[in-house]
Amino acid sequence: MKILDIIKCSACALALTAMTSCDDWLDNKPKGFTIPEKYDDYKQLMNGQGLYRALDVYPLFITDDAQLVARGTCPEAPEFEFYGMSEDIRNAYSFQHGQLFTPGQNDACWEDAYANIFTYNAVINNVLKAADGTAAEREQLWAEALVGRAFEYMNLVNLYGNHYDSQTAANDYGVPLVLSEEIKGEKYARASVEQVYQQIKSDLDKAVPKLAQKTKYSFDPSQSVGYAFLSRMYLYQGNYEKALENARLSLQQNDKLLDYKLYKAIQGQWGRLVLASDEGEAFPDEAKNIENVYTRLFNNTTYIFKQVAASNSLLETFARNLPTNGEDMRLALFFSKDEFNPYTTGGSPVHFPGYTIFAPYIEINCGLSTPEVYLTAAECEARIGDPNKALEYLNRLRDMRIKNNVHFNTPTNLSKEEVLKMVIDERRKEFAFNGLMRLIDLKRLNRESWFAKTITHSAGEEGTWTLEPNDLRYIMPVPENVLSFNDMPQYER
Repeated sequence: MKILDIIKCSACALALTAMTSCDDWLDNKPKGFTIPEKYDDYKQLMNGQGLYRALDVYPLFITDDAQLVARGTCPEAPEFEFYGMSEDIRNAYSFQHGQLFTPGQNDACWEDAYANIFTYNAVINNVLKAADGTAAEREQLWAEALVGRAFEYMNLVNLYGNHYDSQTAANDYGVPLVLSEEIKGEKYARASVEQVYQQIKSDLDKAVPKLAQKTKYSFDPSQSVGYAFLSRMYLYQGNYEKALENARLSLQQNDKLLDYKLYKAIQGQWGRLVLASDEGEAFPDEAKNIENVYTRLFNNTTYIFKQVAASNSLLETFARNLPTNGEDMRLALFFSKDEFNPYTTGGSPVHFPGYTIFAPYIEINCGLSTPEVYLTAAECEARIGDPNKALEYLNRLRDMRIKNNVHFNTPTNLSKEEVLKMVIDERRKEFAFNGLMRLIDLKRLNRESWFAKTITHSAGEEGTWTLEPNDLRYIMPVPENVLSFNDMPQYER
C-alpha cells in the first residue's frame, strides 16, 4: 500500500465500507464487499465514531503549558515525571531535533487525519450522485464532509507546516493534498502552505450555503460552524477584518456560554465535575455542552489527565487580571493543587505538594466553540477595531468563568496593545492544555515582538531545554514511515 502511509486499510473499514485491500475501491468493487451507493450508506459513513476523534495530545508537550518533573520529585505521584513518559513525549518536551517518533512508531495526528480525509473524500466525491435521499439532504451531507475535510487540513497544515505568512506561504512546505478516495499507489507531492489554505477556504466557501441552520448534534456542522471556522482561518492568516466579520456572523447564530460558576469538583475521576446545587447532575458532556459549536474529541486524553503538572507560566496567567475575591473556575474545576483524590468513596488522596496537575476528567472539545469565537472577535477588535468592544467580549466570557468577576471598564484608557495582551491571556486560560491551540498561538504570535518568548522546559537533573521564538522545532516533521514511501522536502528542524 503506497499512499504516504497516510491511510491504513483498517481505517477504510468504516460503516458499510468493509475492505481487505485498498485498491481503487469505488471503481473496482472488491468481490464480496459492500460499496456505498445510497444516501443512507454515506450518512452512516459520516456517523463513524472515528471521525469524531481528532489529534493526539503530544503537541501539548512542545508548549509552555506543561511541566514534567525529575525522577523522585513526587514519590506519591510519579506519573508526571519526565523519565516515565513515552519517548515521543520526552522528545517533544526536550525540543529534540529531527524525528519525535522512533522508526516503526505511528504519528497519530498524521495517520488519523488522513484516514478521516479518505472517508470525507468518499462522501464529497460521490454522495451527490447517490440513488436516494432528497437533493437537499445530499447537498447538506456533502457540505458537512467538506467542513470535516477542511478541519483535518487546518490541523495538519498548522502542525506540520510553517505558520501562514502571506510573504512566504506560496513557498513554505505544507502537507500533501489528497482529494480523491481512490488509492492508486502514486507518490504525493507536498503542497505549499498557501495551497492548503486555498483548499480549506474553497471547501468552506462551498459548504457554508448548504449547511443546515441548526443540527441536532454538535458533531454535525451547522452554518454557525462554517462562520466560526472561517473566523479561525482568517485569524491564523492575519486577515483580522475577515476574521471579525465571520466571528460576528457566527455569534449571531450561536452566542451561548456555559456558566462555570454553577459547578464544583468533587472526589473521583470521571463524573467529578457536578452542579454545586445538585451533585447528581454532572458537567454537560460533549453532546450537551451548549458551547460546543463543532465537537471533535482528542485521542488519548488519559495520557494527560493526572499525568502532567501545569507550568508556573500558565499558573501566573491564571493569576493575572483576577479581581479581589475572584476565583477562576477554569482553574478550580479542571486542575488540582497539591493533592488529588481519585476515589468517590474511601481511599486517601495522592499528594504532590507545590504542584498543580491537570485533572478535568471530561471530554475536551478540540473542534470549535463559542468561547473561541468570542475571543477571536475580541482579538480582532483589539487589533483593528474598538478596544472597548474587545473588553465587552472579554467581560461576557469572564462573567461565565470567574466568581465575583469585575468588569473591565469601558470606555477604557488602556492602549490597544494592553487590551490585546489581556485577550491573549484569556485565550491561554480558556484553552489551557488544549495543545494544538496553544502551539498555533505560539507560532503565530512569536512573529510579533511584543509577544515573542523563549520557552524553557526542565526536569531537574534530567535536563533543561530551550526553544527560541520561530525555531523550526515548532514544526512537526513528516513521519519517518511516510518518508519511506515518499521523498518529501523537510524543514530542517
